Amino acid sequence: MISVQFLVTALVVVVAPGTGVIYTLAIGLGQGWRAAIWAALGCTFGIVPHLLAATLGVAAVLHTSAVLFNIVKFAGVAYLLWLAWGALRSDGALAVSATRTAEPGLRIAQRGALINILNPKLSIFFLALLPPFLSGNPATATAEMVGMGAIFMAMTFAVFVAYGVFAAAARVWLLSSARVMRWLNRGFAGVFALLAARLATERA
Repeated sequence: MISVQFLVTALVVVVAPGTGVIYTLAIGLGQGWRAAIWAALGCTFGIVPHLLAATLGVAAVLHTSAVLFNIVKFAGVAYLLWLAWGALRSDGALAVSATRTAEPGLRIAQRGALINILNPKLSIFFLALLPPFLSGNPATATAEMVGMGAIFMAMTFAVFVAYGVFAAAARVWLLSSARVMRWLNRGFAGVFALLAARLATERA
């Protein structure tokens, strides 16, 4: 049975701004609400490998293997830096421009998924988050982990869509100023560079 404590904890975690939220906001501002929904979908599905890792115990292996952890971590760092560079380029993935048209949804979702897939801390996070809310019955532990994971993903998608739609609503006002767009692009680039730096300092 899903507890109220789990629902509250999961909601607090999902609402807290992170890499996926920033990505969804950037896409919403740059390409509109439909693109933001694709971004939210991609970020949500990027959680699946980490939930599976936590459920199957792979996260524990990742936690104890510094080499494997660092391989995934630095791939994630490189990807975040690439996104930061993309925010500065007029044709970059996250560039906010008045003349920009929306990209194919699957491409947007793929980038969102990679943001989460290449963050090894998520597997360890779920390994720590979910077990305390299990009933204690070994026979149902896997089913309970899967159920909580599905609820967490549903919450993630709903909250990220809300963030993205909010950003898209502000798009019309923001795109009326070239100066604001310029600083937005610099801001997103700076945020992703900082996120890359923070990920680089993480330890298993």
